[in-house]
Amino acid sequence: QVQLVESGGGLVQPGGSLRLSCATSGSIFNFRSIRTMGWYRQAPGKQREFVADMTRGGPINYADSVKGRFTISREDDKKTVYLQMNSLKPDDTAVYYCKGGDNWGQGTQVTVSS
Repeated sequence: QVQLVESGGGLVQPGGSLRLSCATSGSIFNFRSIRTMGWYRQAPGKQREFVADMTRGGPINYADSVKGRFTISREDDKKTVYLQMNSLKPDDTAVYYCKGGDNWGQGTQVTVSS
């Protein structure tokens, strides 16, 4: 089973930016075998919600709430997927989880507050 480790969360002011990373265990071959990588988030008292994902040979999808502000990308040689978050809002405050195939990371906290 692939292990996913998120990093890059923290406290940021409204309008600020963060870049989240999701590092995967195993080989580059294993990373490339994962068809879909995605990001989800869960705010306090809320259900986990979809943020963004990307599928090899397929589309990149974003939740309407983050479209135009967030960008998902990956670097195959680093076995890592990223979520660049710009123009952050307090409503973006949540634990952000990486998903690779059927595997989940442990999450990283993002807090947007002045």
